[in-house]
Amino acid sequence: MKKLLTTILTTSAATVGLLMAGTLSANADATYTVKKGDCVWAISQEYKTTIESIETANNIHGHLILPGQQLRIPGATAPVTATQTPAAPVTSAPVQQAPAQPAETPAVTAPAAPVETAPAQTSEPAATTPAPETYTGGNLQSYVLGQMQSRTGVSASTWDHIINRESNWQPHVVNGASGAYGLFQNIHISGGSVQQQIDAAVNLYHAQGMQAWALY
Repeated sequence: MKKLLTTILTTSAATVGLLMAGTLSANADATYTVKKGDCVWAISQEYKTTIESIETANNIHGHLILPGQQLRIPGATAPVTATQTPAAPVTSAPVQQAPAQPAETPAVTAPAAPVETAPAQTSEPAATTPAPETYTGGNLQSYVLGQMQSRTGVSASTWDHIINRESNWQPHVVNGASGAYGLFQNIHISGGSVQQQIDAAVNLYHAQGMQAWALY
């Protein structure tokens, strides 16, 4: 019986060693390849960081990124799965049994329970990013770009380019020559809140498409 107990303890130690070789996480810079329709805001939301940190790390000006461009994402957290080294096979000495006694049942060693490994997580960004639901005053860019992308189907990066060109993200600027107003320099309104400007721009897009901003 003593040798049988030694065999069970040795097997349990090997199982614990496998359980301890789990999934580790490491904080390191990640690399992301820009795809068509991407924008800095959407990438920052996926990697739980800020527009400023990504643009500073990659020397980006005017929020302009291009498909195929390699971006460094500072401080991103990516799962790293530790390499599991299989434990050396345990060879147990044969158990010497005492002479059989009447009505004695031989001991049976239960097999070790299988070790389940959790599936590795992927760092691939989601296909779409939901628009912020409320404008707080401090989330101007993320709110406007999210609303315009979700309501028109045009990528946030395209709207970011238009707003940078038209108003440099100044929500209440007025063109002295044409009277165009706000973020989108809409000539059909002369004032209004950020939400009213978004609504007017969406209506203008559905009426004239991107021709309203001379893109197509």
